Amino acid sequence: MKKDINFPKVTDVKIAVGKTIDEKGESDWYVYIINNKPTDLNNVMVVSNANENQDGSGRKTSTLRHFMEGLKASSFAKVERIDPAVFSFYNEFWLSFYIGRELFDHKFKMAPFSEWELEDIEELDMKGRLGQ
Repeated sequence: MKKDINFPKVTDVKIAVGKTIDEKGESDWYVYIINNKPTDLNNVMVVSNANENQDGSGRKTSTLRHFMEGLKASSFAKVERIDPAVFSFYNEFWLSFYIGRELFDHKFKMAPFSEWELEDIEELDMKGRLGQ
């Protein structure tokens, strides 16, 4: 039972949506996982979905699952491409990973935003939004 497992608090790991410009000059959007820890992450799983309304009602996106064997210390990786059409939704990214034999688990949430409401994401050297 998940409620019986003691998950340590996730720190120094982030989920972000970042914007790059492709060779045609058009915006490309990806979800990234950022590991600011001084140690590698193992067996990384990211489960993403979005709902039109905060209470889960309305339109929903598909649930996507992504697995990475590892993510090096002080690095980042692309998780998935994201369509700007879902920026008006409440996006959730459920992250699980191991450090040694210890399991970490956190759900990052991203409230609706527009392409014009971006912040600098220093680790990615790009504009985007961070999950909370």
